[in-house]
Amino acid sequence: MKYISTVIESEYIIEILDEKHLSINGEVHTIDFEEVDGQPVFSLILDGKSYEAFVYFEEGEWKVMLHGTLYPVLVEDEREKRLRQAYGGGVTQTSEYHLKAPMPGMVVSIPVEEGQQINKGDALLILESMKMQNELRSPRSGKVTRIRVEPGDHVEKKQTLLSVE
Repeated sequence: MKYISTVIESEYIIEILDEKHLSINGEVHTIDFEEVDGQPVFSLILDGKSYEAFVYFEEGEWKVMLHGTLYPVLVEDEREKRLRQAYGGGVTQTSEYHLKAPMPGMVVSIPVEEGQQINKGDALLILESMKMQNELRSPRSGKVTRIRVEPGDHVEKKQTLLSVE
């Protein structure tokens, strides 16, 4: 079975070959992928290079925090993708988007203001968690309509931090 993973606007075709190998866009890679101590933290060794990522599922897509940046990842099998395209499905850009904390932590800074126009990929908030500062970016362009936290606030996982319309 092939899976189509969409990260921001890039699409990757992934095929799991066996427990230690997968193909990404036709290129075979050696992998080792393990959950760390029952947490939503995963260790990935891809072709000998080690990565650690915070991974969770929210609002119909996977969220992957890697090197301090949060990436939305849509994963579909070939059949799901064909069905979504046939019915014109996709992320609606007209409703309000709520940025939620991917993990508990402390708000370090908020480089945007209410009413500010932002572009897809702009930094919305810096969250410190597990001694790392994580830059949470916007998955779309729009206007910041409401900021619900302040620098120094401690937040819980899935707490709404701000909204973009």
